[in-house]
Amino acid sequence: MKPAIAALLMGCSLISVTLPAAAADPPAAPQEDARVAAFQKQIGELNWIRGPQKVKLFGNSTLDVPDGYVFLNPPDMVKFEAITHNLGGETEYFFAPIDLHWGVRFSFKDDGYVKDDEKIDADRLLENVKANTAEANKVRRERGWDEIEVLGWQTAPHYDAQTNRLEWAINGRVLKSNTEVVNWNTRILGRGGVMSALLIASPDALSVATDEFKSTLSGFSYVPGQRYAEYKSGDKIAKYGLAALVTGGAAAIAVKTGLWKVIVGALAAGWKFIAAGAVAVFGGLARRFKRKTA
Repeated sequence: MKPAIAALLMGCSLISVTLPAAAADPPAAPQEDARVAAFQKQIGELNWIRGPQKVKLFGNSTLDVPDGYVFLNPPDMVKFEAITHNLGGETEYFFAPIDLHWGVRFSFKDDGYVKDDEKIDADRLLENVKANTAEANKVRRERGWDEIEVLGWQTAPHYDAQTNRLEWAINGRVLKSNTEVVNWNTRILGRGGVMSALLIASPDALSVATDEFKSTLSGFSYVPGQRYAEYKSGDKIAKYGLAALVTGGAAAIAVKTGLWKVIVGALAAGWKFIAAGAVAVFGGLARRFKRKTA
């Protein structure tokens, strides 16, 4: 079975789900089996949209969900957050392969048209990300969450003017469990704002997951009138450029004005990762989805 996402965390309050025992290991305790089964049942009962079909996001874009993939609208995403012990927040959609071996969260900021003529200084941005994470760790400690250490770029920020996509990936470590994590970020510029697509996968599966995700992302598009190239004079202009998208978008502006109390909670919730020892519990869901489809 491929590694599966068991906790896509908006905060860092880890869900503790034990892996099914290997054949040579002692059998899992009955209560543990029951807990995993209950967890799978809750997730499986959400209103999963199964491909192939086209879905709408935020009223300004569409995504083709291929055969073998699933999708959640915001109401069920809220339930998914609660089941997996995530902190909720902005409206989000969820997209993943049917066995959930990676997952993507889509969110949108209507801050306006982001000009793409800014030069990106990767070294400076990394220092900024580290500083923001250090500040956010103060809140993590207060809330009893695990702290995060930024290790460096997995992929330095780069912008494609043809697709209007900004991409980067950051290596991090969950200090308590000494678990390495990678967040792959994609920002898709539109006429009225920016679509955020955050890919979460096991570090050892990131390369394959990224290739699969990029392939499916070809099915994403803004609706006519909302595309980046359709900007018109007089449209709202964002107060930040490409670099600020890496460091938090509008939050980066708040940092400059000293509004840490307003934004530090969001920064603390910015890292998502897979809890150590909580992979492979979704295998039964994939079989359930396939049975329903059949």
